[in-house]
Amino acid sequence: MTRGLVVVGASLAGLRAVEGARRAGYEGPITLIGAEDHLPYDRPPLSKAFLEDGAQAPFYRTEEEITGELKAELLLGAPARLLDPGQRVVVLDGREIPYDGLVIATGAGARQFPGAGQLAGVHALRTLDDALAVRAALEKGPRVVVIGAGFIGSEVASAARKRGLPVTIVETEPTPLVRAIGTAMGRACSALHLAGGAELRFGVGVAALEGEGRVERVRLTDGNVIPADLVVAGIGAVPATDWLAGSGLDIENGVVADATLATGLPGVYAAGDVVRWFNPLFDRYMRLEHWSSAAEQGAAAGAAAAIPGTAVPYETVPYFWSDWYDARIQFVGVPDAEEAQIALGDVESGRFVTLYRAGDRLAGALAMNQPREIMKFRALIARRATWSDALAFAAQRRELARAGAR
Repeated sequence: MTRGLVVVGASLAGLRAVEGARRAGYEGPITLIGAEDHLPYDRPPLSKAFLEDGAQAPFYRTEEEITGELKAELLLGAPARLLDPGQRVVVLDGREIPYDGLVIATGAGARQFPGAGQLAGVHALRTLDDALAVRAALEKGPRVVVIGAGFIGSEVASAARKRGLPVTIVETEPTPLVRAIGTAMGRACSALHLAGGAELRFGVGVAALEGEGRVERVRLTDGNVIPADLVVAGIGAVPATDWLAGSGLDIENGVVADATLATGLPGVYAAGDVVRWFNPLFDRYMRLEHWSSAAEQGAAAGAAAAIPGTAVPYETVPYFWSDWYDARIQFVGVPDAEEAQIALGDVESGRFVTLYRAGDRLAGALAMNQPREIMKFRALIARRATWSDALAFAAQRRELARAGAR
């Protein structure tokens, strides 16, 4: 009896797993299970343009396309409760779904600020419902406090400022984004907030959220108090792995998988924000919360889980982007390098590319408002370019830019 392919997580990675299996020639049954009531949707716009206007929900496909074109059974509003690898079933509320191949694509949930659930007007931003709630709150013209100056928090702050609202950003680190892009570039990016009119409180934490029934103020650890009608906490995400307790899977900052995205259980693969897999390109385990890797991993895991024996190593150069005010920030590779050097443009102009060196290799590149250049450096990283090769290439790009200006 063919049990078929089961994909848990109606996310980008989950949808791409279904598509990847069909593209690989799999013709058996597929079940796509989602904890939310919504069809698979695009998450990046939720903290960007979606907050600025009345845009429609960014769904990838209609229900008819998923059930008709992809021939997948769609179970929404059905969170997985348990994985039984012995019986090869996924347990939902009141139902068991058997599988031959399984893709775990349950993503990650927003880390909640302590005590946030006690007051109205305090939100995280991860899901479509979160974004709808924050957008509705922004339309009332609130005083906004954003906790965390990472990419999600910064995008929310930008969207609120574009509405002309007063915004204060609170960040415990003296320089934001140090782990993501390094100290110097963290300073360069945070300057966008000052130019955009946001107030910054860096190097200080939140002691308490206060109010009668709903948030009215944010008390900081230095004793200062900020009036607030809306608080959005962007303090990271946690892999959605609680339902996998007792399954026998190796869980450590996500579902641990090998280079092919295979877990330690037969027929079980993982993809997207939930997986920590071995990336051969960087010779290390990684868990990425990036759109491009989720899409690619989903397609690869879906094909491998559906058609045994076809799995191949998946390697990638991490890539993410973020829109703040009128600037686009893009990063490729990894930031944990020994040197960072501006190779194109300059910070003052707001158009530059910074390269990151690890040993004798190009490890990463950060671009602000240089979308055409960043992908060239991503290709260099994928080819394992040396640092000297990267600097020589950057010199060529500078010369071409000067020639164009003439």
